[in-house]
Order: sequence, then C-alpha cells, then structure tokens
Amino acid sequence: MPTTRSEFLKQLDEVQSYIDRLAEKTASDIRALNLALKGDEGAARGVIAGRKAERRLREAIESNCLDIMLLQQPLIAGDLRFVSGSFRVVSDLTHIDEMTRDVAYLAQTVPLEALDRMQPQFSKAAERVAVMVETAVKAFREQDTELAEQVFAMDDKIDAMYEEAEKAVVKLIREADGDAKYLPELLMVAKYFERMADDGERIANWAMFRVTGKHEVHSQQSVVEKSEAAGE
Repeated sequence: MPTTRSEFLKQLDEVQSYIDRLAEKTASDIRALNLALKGDEGAARGVIAGRKAERRLREAIESNCLDIMLLQQPLIAGDLRFVSGSFRVVSDLTHIDEMTRDVAYLAQTVPLEALDRMQPQFSKAAERVAVMVETAVKAFREQDTELAEQVFAMDDKIDAMYEEAEKAVVKLIREADGDAKYLPELLMVAKYFERMADDGERIANWAMFRVTGKHEVHSQQSVVEKSEAAGE
C-alpha cells in the first residue's frame, strides 16, 4: 500500500537527520585530530574507533534513500534532487571521516617533537575544515546558496594553508642538516586536511544542486580551466 505524503516527508526528515549525525561525527573527528596531533593518544584512538559508527550511519542513509527511490515513484523534482544529492553527500562525508583515521594513525606514528614543528598550521586547519564541513551540510539541509558560497571561500583559505605548510616543510628540510626524518609525513598531514576541504567543497556543490538542479563544480581548479579555455 502506498505511503501517505506525511509518511514520505517523515522518511525525508529521517535521511536528513542521519546526514546531520554523520556530519556532526565527522566534524568532531576532525577537531579531535587537533588533540591527536598534540600527542593525545586517547583522541587518536577515539577517531580510529569511529569506523563502525560511520559505517552504520552511512548504511542507514543509503538504505533509506533506496527505499524512497523504490517505493515513492514518481518523485517530484525537489525530492529527487534531495535523495540523489544525499547519496553524494554521504559519500563525501564518509571519505572525509576515513581520512581523519589516516591522520590519526600518522599522529600515533610520528614523534611529538616532529609534529610540534607544524602545530600552528595543523590546529588552524583542523578547526577551519570542521567548520567548513558543518557549513556545507547546513547549506544542503537549508538549501542555502549563500552558505554554499561561503564554503567555496573557505576552501581557498585551506588551499593557502597547504601552500604555507608546504613552504614550511621545505624550509625545515633545508635546515635539517641531513636529518629530515618525518618531514614528509608532516606534509602528508597537511595534504589530508586539504583533501578533506575539497570534499567539503563538493558537499557545498551538492547544496547548490539541490537548489538549482544544476551540478556545477565550484573550485579554484575549474576557474583556472575556464580561464585557460578562454585564452586568458
């Protein structure tokens, strides 16, 4: 028997609720990296142990979305954009959460004295990326294009942070007098934060898609490609 519109709306609310919970967990894990990279073993272990919770939330979102698509046909345009967008948002959030575990492993591997060399950059990056993820998911939930635009601007700052980190590591390597052990790992951590930010930007792109029905990639790379195509 077909479900009523009110039951259908409840299903949509449940999907959004699961997305919010996954986003909250992901942002929390990103912020925990700030502690893990300062030598907090408990924080590192907590991030690593979060795999099962992430998997449960992802499966709940995907299962609900599939049920909606199979049982609620035909879907009106706005609902279809929400469901299809949700599939992609959960994929990006999951990818970010997976990378937090990679960074947590590095935090356990690299000596604290090496990590201390980049603490200012890592602390700033962790908070900025966490806010970026929260803002992107809020933009998707509230169908707010202005919030999505804010996320695109945040990504530019994370890219600048990575460039600063790269220069700092190169400087450390030059000053290491042959002892550059663990410096590549420091750059790897910075790169992970940059990649998390890229996924956050993708979530903002899906927020724009939910509003406009068009999936246009808003990124610095796309701007460069357009300029090159125009011969600028």
